[in-house]
Amino acid sequence: MSRRNISSGTEYEKIAGYSRAVRLGNVVHVSGTTATEGADKIVGVGDSGAQTYFIIRKIERALNEAGASLNDVVRTRIYLAPDADWEAVARVHGKYFGQIRPANTLLYIHALVGEDYLVEMEAEAIISAGA
Repeated sequence: MSRRNISSGTEYEKIAGYSRAVRLGNVVHVSGTTATEGADKIVGVGDSGAQTYFIIRKIERALNEAGASLNDVVRTRIYLAPDADWEAVARVHGKYFGQIRPANTLLYIHALVGEDYLVEMEAEAIISAGA
């Protein structure tokens, strides 16, 4: 079974030793994803829904690069900062995954990697699961 690492090109991947996504056979694992554009611009500061929208689009790009799509997603995990609006996050998640309906975990945690981050999400996909 072949393994393919997908990179976003950020310096943090080398520092922390991770990949944006990993494809192993027909399974794709997408790392925890925040609303960061480029090296350090946070998108949607103070807006949980806007961050979720940006994150799902970012996950979609990683999946596409790995040969998958949102339709192939079978599990999402969403981590929320204490002041995040879970209902706004759920509505955006529902917009993209309402028909796909992957298994999902949504939980509040003590903190995310930076004070302006409200949401972090990871995903798992099985290519052709959406067929």
